[in-house]
Amino acid sequence: MKWNSTKTLSVLTLSSILLLSGCGGGNNDNSSSTSSPTTSTSDTSSSTSSPTTSTSDTSSSSDNTSSPSDSADSTKMDTSPIAFSFFGADISPNWNNMQDDVGKAITAATGVTINAEFDVGGGGGEDKISLMAASDQYPDIIFSKGNLGKLVDAGAIIDLTDLIDKYAPHIKEIMKDSMNRMKYSLDDQAIYAIPTNGGVNNESFDATGGFQVQLRVLKELGYPQIKTVQDYENVLKEYVAKHPTTDGQPTIPLLLNGDGWKRMITVTNPAFIATGAPDDGEYYVNPETYEAQLHYYRPEEKEYFRWLNHMYNEGLLDKNSFVQKDDQYQAKIASGAVLGLISQEWEYGNAENSLKSAGKNDATYGHFPVTLSDQYQDHELVSAGVDFYGISITKACKDPVRAIQFLDWLASDEGQVLNNWGVEGKQYTLDASGKRVIPDDVNNAKVNDNANFSKSTGIGLYTAFAPHYGDGVKDSTGNYYTTNFPEQIIASYSDAEKEALAGYNATTWKDLWPKDLPVKEWGALYNMQVPTDGEYQVIYTKTQAIVDKDVPKVVLAKTEDFDKVYDEFIADLDNAGAKKMGEMYTALVKNRVKLFTGKDVQ
Repeated sequence: MKWNSTKTLSVLTLSSILLLSGCGGGNNDNSSSTSSPTTSTSDTSSSTSSPTTSTSDTSSSSDNTSSPSDSADSTKMDTSPIAFSFFGADISPNWNNMQDDVGKAITAATGVTINAEFDVGGGGGEDKISLMAASDQYPDIIFSKGNLGKLVDAGAIIDLTDLIDKYAPHIKEIMKDSMNRMKYSLDDQAIYAIPTNGGVNNESFDATGGFQVQLRVLKELGYPQIKTVQDYENVLKEYVAKHPTTDGQPTIPLLLNGDGWKRMITVTNPAFIATGAPDDGEYYVNPETYEAQLHYYRPEEKEYFRWLNHMYNEGLLDKNSFVQKDDQYQAKIASGAVLGLISQEWEYGNAENSLKSAGKNDATYGHFPVTLSDQYQDHELVSAGVDFYGISITKACKDPVRAIQFLDWLASDEGQVLNNWGVEGKQYTLDASGKRVIPDDVNNAKVNDNANFSKSTGIGLYTAFAPHYGDGVKDSTGNYYTTNFPEQIIASYSDAEKEALAGYNATTWKDLWPKDLPVKEWGALYNMQVPTDGEYQVIYTKTQAIVDKDVPKVVLAKTEDFDKVYDEFIADLDNAGAKKMGEMYTALVKNRVKLFTGKDVQ
């Protein structure tokens, strides 16, 4: 099926992909961002120029140095008081109405205050943004996450192309090698959102996903090999046999979270990760032909689900994984009784922080790139390049020039250092050589009481408002833009974690992961525009309902019924039109590769 106008396209909904993310963007986004406000601007005609022939998406090495230009009189910013309304599609429980140290410094430098509202309940802002579109009432600035297409269709978002060109030198500098990746689609090359939910030229120095095992388990068993699901199973089985209870309650070998969209993070996404595929949400894309299909069709994933079914029937998978609510799942982790998880650190981080606060560092988790067998290589850390959810300026904004200049200031060296490091003299100091240093008391507060630290300092709360450099990139002073670099990451590890890493001859968990994986030509597919209505959405909605209904049946089936139940699951997808939907999606993927790379993809 062919769409004549990308006004009929939309970003995949949160329920279709997640990571990542957040989550949000890839599963292991180690940039220093914290879900919160974001913004963007522009009011110009959309660009219709054809895509350039190439786009640079290579990751920056740790010695990369960037220095945004501060030229152009048109970028001189008015700093008189002004307030912008904002909606963020992520929850932001630590938002403190800019009364934190960083927020006060931002207002002092720019004159801007943000009147913010955020999503509640983790729904990605879908309900709220639908109401906005229906009522034609919008905030000045919006971080719409997976709902950009809905807003573009409603005519709510302004094209930022000319505004960036005239008033945003720092944004242009950061995005100079990835301009095509900001464009909405091959047919509509307007810039409706500036990528902010990830770091440009990011180099991940740590791994926070994979399969998790408690540090106390690793230590007692002598730091056993954990490379395949069989290795992982053996470790959990051996330890629970020795310790059937923990602090008087039953020990739980493996716990998954099947509550709502989180089933993707802990149940379905690991099926493709453990079988050698990168994270493309609900789809698998053939890297040679760009053909796309729902990833559940892959025969190797059936075998991964067979292993989960085996774990359940062996009594190693918590029997309530698909019926408990998220708070119950988190409470079990916080109790210290859960030996193993298959998730992302951001997904269970609050529960792990509770363990740290209680002094139970040995009950926190190490990370391993576990695969179905030795024939697969974990591709979880494959880079999608610069392709993230982003900040937009709506037609309701009365002063888009001032708004884009505000965003551009946040993208400056001064703005990035402030957001990532805090206020000099409070959250960091400069040593005699000019190196930024985080005092021990500040670092301890950040590691052990992150929620209160974030709320009082504001560090990380404003990342989503502007594009920024990722981990491993240095500024003009030779310091890293972010605080996620090897020395600081290692300093943040507990003694128990350092001991476990030493047991595997590693300094960070990333040392256990495959290296030098290629950047994906099609970027992050959760950010690709798909039809907002019509046949595609009808089929997609049906298939997601089938996945939600059938995957628990597959995992919880009797061993002898597994093949029958899984085959019925695939038949249900067939009957819903999943293969036709895959053909539609393939066409979109090929257009995206052409936009991003200039390749003539057939």
